[in-house]
Amino acid sequence: MDSQERSSEEAEGAKERGLVYVWKAGSCSVTPERLPGLSGKTVLQAALGIHHGLLLTEGGEVYSFGKLPWRSRPEECVNSPILESTLLSHRIITVAAGSFHNGAVTESGAVYMWGDNSAGQCAAANQPCVPEPQLVSICDSETSPLLSVRILQLACGEEHTLALSLSREIWAWGSGCQLGLITTTFPVTKPQKVEHLAGRVVLQIACGAYHSLALVQCLPVQEMKPIPERCNHCSQPLITMTDKEDHVIISDSHCCPLGVALSDNQPENHVFCPSSDTHGGRSVTAGQSGNCQKPLVEQHRFVDLDSDRPSGLSSSEGREDSGTSSSGNTLFLDKKEGKEYLTGLSDNTLNESLNKNICTEPEQPSQEEQLSACIPGPPGSSTSTLNSLVASCASAVGVRVAATYEAGALSLKKVMNFYGTASSEPGSQSGSRSPGPEALKDSREEQVRLESMQGKKSSSLVDIREEESEGGSRRLSLPGLLSQVSPRLLRKVGRAKMRTVALTPTYSGEADALLPSLRTEVWSWGKGKEGQLGHGDVLPRLQPLCVKSLDGKEVIHLSAGGHHSLALTAKSQVYSWGSNISGQLGHLNSPTTVPRLAKVCGDGIWTTAAGLDYSLFLADEKDFQPGLYYCGQETSTENNLNENSCTKSPVLLVACSKIGYISNVIAGGDNCLALVDKNVMGYIASLHELAATERRFYFKLSEIKSQVLRPLLGLDNLGNANAIQLLQEMASRFSKLCYLIGQHGASLSSFLHGVKEARSLAILKHSSLFLDSYTEYCTSVTNFLVMGGFMLLAKPAMDFLSKNQELLQKLSEKNEENLQLVEVLNALFFMPFGRLHNYARTLLKLATCFEVASPEYQKLQDSSSCYENLAVHLSRKMKEAEYTLGFWKTFPGKMTDSLRKPERRLICESSNRALSLQHAGRFSVNWFILFNDALVHAQFSTHHIFPLSTLWIEALSEEAGNVNGLKITTPEEQFVLVSSTPQEKTKWLRAISQAVDQALRGTSDMILYGAGGNVPRQEPPISRSAKYTFYKDPRFKDAVYDGRWLSGKPHGRGILKWADGRMYSGTFRTGLEDGYGEYRVPNKALNKEDHYVGYWKEGKMCGHGVYSYASGEVYEGCFQDNMRHGHGLLRSGKLTSSSPSMFIGQWIMDKKSGYGVFDDITRGEKYMGMWQDDLCQGNGVVVTQFGLYYEGAFSTNKMMGTGILLSEDDTVYEGEFSDNWTLSGKGTLTLPNGDYIEGLFSGEWGSGIKITGTYFKPSLYENEKDKPKALRKLGILAVSPDEKWKAVFEECWNQLGCESPGQGDRWKAWDNIAVALTTNRRQHKDSPELLSRSHTQTLESLEFIPQHIGAFTLEKYENIKKYLIKACDTPLHPLGKLVETLVAVYRMTYVGVGANRRLLQEAVREIKSYLKRIFQLVRFLFPDLPEEGSTIPFLTTEPKGRRSFCSGKSDSRSESPEPGYVVTSFGLLLPVLLPRLYPPLFMLYALDNEREEDIYWECVLRLNKQTDTALLSFLGVQAKFWPGTVSILGESRKVSSNTKDACFASAVECLQQISTTFTPADKLKVIQQTFEEISQSVLETLQEDFLWSMDDLFPVFLYVVLRARIRNLGSEVHLIEDLMDPYLQHGEQGIMFTTLKACYYQIQHEKLT
Repeated sequence: MDSQERSSEEAEGAKERGLVYVWKAGSCSVTPERLPGLSGKTVLQAALGIHHGLLLTEGGEVYSFGKLPWRSRPEECVNSPILESTLLSHRIITVAAGSFHNGAVTESGAVYMWGDNSAGQCAAANQPCVPEPQLVSICDSETSPLLSVRILQLACGEEHTLALSLSREIWAWGSGCQLGLITTTFPVTKPQKVEHLAGRVVLQIACGAYHSLALVQCLPVQEMKPIPERCNHCSQPLITMTDKEDHVIISDSHCCPLGVALSDNQPENHVFCPSSDTHGGRSVTAGQSGNCQKPLVEQHRFVDLDSDRPSGLSSSEGREDSGTSSSGNTLFLDKKEGKEYLTGLSDNTLNESLNKNICTEPEQPSQEEQLSACIPGPPGSSTSTLNSLVASCASAVGVRVAATYEAGALSLKKVMNFYGTASSEPGSQSGSRSPGPEALKDSREEQVRLESMQGKKSSSLVDIREEESEGGSRRLSLPGLLSQVSPRLLRKVGRAKMRTVALTPTYSGEADALLPSLRTEVWSWGKGKEGQLGHGDVLPRLQPLCVKSLDGKEVIHLSAGGHHSLALTAKSQVYSWGSNISGQLGHLNSPTTVPRLAKVCGDGIWTTAAGLDYSLFLADEKDFQPGLYYCGQETSTENNLNENSCTKSPVLLVACSKIGYISNVIAGGDNCLALVDKNVMGYIASLHELAATERRFYFKLSEIKSQVLRPLLGLDNLGNANAIQLLQEMASRFSKLCYLIGQHGASLSSFLHGVKEARSLAILKHSSLFLDSYTEYCTSVTNFLVMGGFMLLAKPAMDFLSKNQELLQKLSEKNEENLQLVEVLNALFFMPFGRLHNYARTLLKLATCFEVASPEYQKLQDSSSCYENLAVHLSRKMKEAEYTLGFWKTFPGKMTDSLRKPERRLICESSNRALSLQHAGRFSVNWFILFNDALVHAQFSTHHIFPLSTLWIEALSEEAGNVNGLKITTPEEQFVLVSSTPQEKTKWLRAISQAVDQALRGTSDMILYGAGGNVPRQEPPISRSAKYTFYKDPRFKDAVYDGRWLSGKPHGRGILKWADGRMYSGTFRTGLEDGYGEYRVPNKALNKEDHYVGYWKEGKMCGHGVYSYASGEVYEGCFQDNMRHGHGLLRSGKLTSSSPSMFIGQWIMDKKSGYGVFDDITRGEKYMGMWQDDLCQGNGVVVTQFGLYYEGAFSTNKMMGTGILLSEDDTVYEGEFSDNWTLSGKGTLTLPNGDYIEGLFSGEWGSGIKITGTYFKPSLYENEKDKPKALRKLGILAVSPDEKWKAVFEECWNQLGCESPGQGDRWKAWDNIAVALTTNRRQHKDSPELLSRSHTQTLESLEFIPQHIGAFTLEKYENIKKYLIKACDTPLHPLGKLVETLVAVYRMTYVGVGANRRLLQEAVREIKSYLKRIFQLVRFLFPDLPEEGSTIPFLTTEPKGRRSFCSGKSDSRSESPEPGYVVTSFGLLLPVLLPRLYPPLFMLYALDNEREEDIYWECVLRLNKQTDTALLSFLGVQAKFWPGTVSILGESRKVSSNTKDACFASAVECLQQISTTFTPADKLKVIQQTFEEISQSVLETLQEDFLWSMDDLFPVFLYVVLRARIRNLGSEVHLIEDLMDPYLQHGEQGIMFTTLKACYYQIQHEKLT
């Protein structure tokens, strides 16, 4: 117990716990005595051996008393407990005592053993006894570093010890088969794992003298493995099928002979059936549950009708019969099985007569044997070979059953009697192993009178699956060959009837993890001479075997005595089996080799103890004080041992009731021991009351479940599927609640054995489990009630209920005469809610035992009010349900069907004419009904439902003449309700507002109800999320909208789905699509869908978007009024399809108009020019993949008018065209060698052209310049660069808020930029993967606008430059979007077929046009930026430290502009633009300069073969400039005649970087650096000051250029020339560039001597 709790109680109160009382066993008249010498220590646990005992105190100390032969003289008896000092250094948590040895477990999970070790039971080798506690090492050999196993619990027998580990596995040591180990060498002194139970969760272990028991959690459903075909141990088939003359016997009753002797007289089919049952005292001779296909004569060998015992077939009512079976195959029957078996019957009358019989047969149920009838579950999916067979045979059985019964000399009537009188129910395991609904049949209800039964035989056909999963042995005798079965019957059997889905599994994982599981199995092994293993025989078992008859009995605790075993169930019943010589089993039934119910008079047993030859039971008495019952040896006088007799049934030990509240009893050999608490301040009494009432409550719920709920579910004609579903839901929630209560009862029993700290009570710690289960059950039971479920049930159940009047009255605790059936049912199913008040009351009682300030008091108080609140809340729920039910009874029938829903509750209605519609007709009837989910407006024959989630209500102001008016707004209607009085108005306004608010919140608010009364709520929000189906809006008719609303209109994010399959998902504004959204339109013809993602405005596509057509085309670009309008890209067809093509350019009203580029991939042609109405019209250029180039006029998609055509070999035609590639009219044809023909041409290019004209051969002496005149003209007939991509720039200007370029307000433009950035960012927040971290940082930095005050300086220029670089880095910025689009169109134009050398000048002109137009945008945003070509002065013109290179031009500065920085669009924008456009542009340069670059490269390769000195002298570099030493890999070396690639290495390396830069400015800087590097290395050599002259410098530079080996030097040179800033041409960099150009030409024309 916690120190805090101890302090908060009376000081002496703490001493009144865990008192030890001892008395001698073997008598019913005993006087318990306090054990002396414990001086106020609280004992938590005790254990007894034959002559000694152990005690464990609260401080973790261990005391021994009694005869301790291992420590003192054999006969000496220690009366007052002595401390085991060896264990003082450890905190012990549990102790165990065997017959003559002991064990203890420490907090860390270590085990100490001491005492007798003659059989190795203390795990010490070669030591007859262990005097002092000694550590036992338990190691798992399967783990690679040996891990020591932590132990939770010990159990000791006579010669063996078992330990349960933290991982829920059993370890054993000692001697004998009771270890469960696969070994024959004893003793086992090294603990070994019991492998047979490995992988199963063991909950508890118990040891008898020579046998062992384990409580094991059932496997969850999904872990069910398919049943193997053969036995693991003896490899015999598990399922056998034997043909008999007229029937088949199928059996899976194989029993492994391991450790079991086989009997001889078996039936001739050699299926070994070691176990069979007779349930309920009737033994029927049959192969399987009354399928008595064999005549009795044939089966006579199965039954031995002894003359001295009543026959198995006699049917005497009043007393229990015992049918016996000598040779082993008697089978049992009961009502459930009979009923299940007969569900297969096709003959209804048979079914009815059966039902009648079940109900009418007289029966005197004793307390533990209540009438229970059961219904089957569907056959379900099979898990083994057996099932398919059974399913197919079942119907045949049904058809022929009546006939075969008579054949079996057994009349049907007699059979019925068997059904009628059997009163037990075979256990399934609630939900543990059987997959599916049957799992739930509540097996705990089994009140078994199992006679002459060995093991368990399944008896129902329909439950095959469940039985099989339990692995029980069974034997089926099926009639006939399968061929005789009619297909109709097979179908009938295959179809599961809806009503057979009885109860869904009660398994709730959460509850099972927190509370003790009730899904348990009992396994036993060891010596079975007295039947103490419970398998129905007296054979020993070497390995654990499951006690089948306890499956599903919800065993929660096991006790093992000398030669008998006890199992305590959650329903407070005890099953006992084994030796009954002294009457220790608590009943006198035989045989005792299978578990039977002990007959204890108390209210409910919650603790058992099994001694050497007696048993103790602790049961609840009437005043909740536990009563102790004894059964076993009865010695009249202690010295005269001859007068021994046995107790006939357990006897109450009256003396024990006087000593206080017993919390635990322990049984041993000579002595019994009880741990007692004194009831200080009523604390202990309250705890006992809570536990006892909970256990009784569970018993009650179980009774209702099995005696009422299950039969009800089994009834026919329960009404429509809907009602059945509600009933099933109620039943399953009831089962769940029932299971939870059962678990709680079990947990309270173990709580009472422990330290009893209030805070660890389950109803405090896991209160949510209880609250949720009750709330869920309440919901389903009120839903059932509202739908008139109980009234529906009353009719079909009349029969059943009238026959069980007594039972029902007892269960419902109503004793009035002529009770209405419906009321009884109501009372039964609403009964559980009363328990909440009890919880609250008991918790409050417990709270009063603590000081008000203590945390315990607070916690108990809070929980108490929590349960009380829930009780109040649920009773309100029930009242609402009853009110609603009353309303439905009076409501006109036609509307009820459409309006009545399980969850719907009535709030108020206007039948008193308190509410009317404004401007309603004189004779119209308007009736308003407010439900918790809708407002219904009912008229004569029609009604309209307005869902509350999309209903807005406001009170109208008085002055508008609307006295008492309420305005109701729904998505498609608006109307005004007028109430008769202001009070009515307030009432309705409040009722509707609250209902709307509740509907929006979903579940009703728990705390609110706790506060009691209707707490006034704030008004429901105007903006909300809801789902709605439109019914009359022309555009949205029948569409469903789910999303945000504002005052009756969709507003915000939402999804709209039309009936025809269209769907829009995105943002809405005041009822229309507006903003960003996604839209899908199914295309029925192509069976695909159109898909649009992009921006909308007022219900139409407007702005940027991507439209994927069902045909496969994709358009990406701008829209306006649902049409393509603005700049866009259209891709048609995949590359593999028939006509793939791509268009990028301007659209007007859904048509291509303006400038655009069209790439016809199939024909390998690209058109760049003007369009009109989807046709090429105006000037344009066409290039083909074969190198043809045309520029000129187009008309209606054809080349028409003047044009120029060039072929790959430079043949040129200038003149008239009439069609594509068709010459027609005047023209000039120039050949590559300069000859030309003038005249009239006609014909298609490439297929013979007719010419009428003159051939000119220009003389060699004419001016050379005239020759390539046609080539110089290229571009004149193309579209001028400034006309291209106008739409792209216009879009950017529009985004900035300008009507036309440059016209607009600059600050508005900046606002628009900010808005664009933030809205785009917000949109991307939903999908963060689109924004990288750096991207986010870029966006954040763009939110600061560069400010300009005062003169424009270089610093400000740099700031603008930085801003532009960032802006162009993100497409969310208008400028970034512009650049991204331009890059896309540029690449579209000049990549692929567009990579044609003739287009180079066009491409350069296009870039210059971009620069000009973007510069205009930048100057609009930054007005202080000077215009093109202006100079920004340096703030301080610092003198340059570097002298000019060329001595001859020392005054070259005067020619360059004033010192300062020249502002140009090239300098500002090329760094942003060119890197993105570089690949296509450079490709064009490379193609254009291909020939000359090849010549240059050949020369470079040749000259580079020479050594440095040879090359320097060849190029004429003056010897004084030759480096004397060079640094190679960091060390200095002399230049020798064979040194190569070493001279001027740094300059060479520098120049090579020209290929890695993009802009001309950067490339010029590289050239400048190269010159500086050359000067540097020459300076090092000369070590004197000097000035270069061009004559000296040029050869050195030429050497460097050669050694740099730049492949595309020509392209680099031309690129710089075309795009460098004009003002640089005459400056220093200009001169250096000229030098490089000269080198390039020099190398081409170099003659090698």
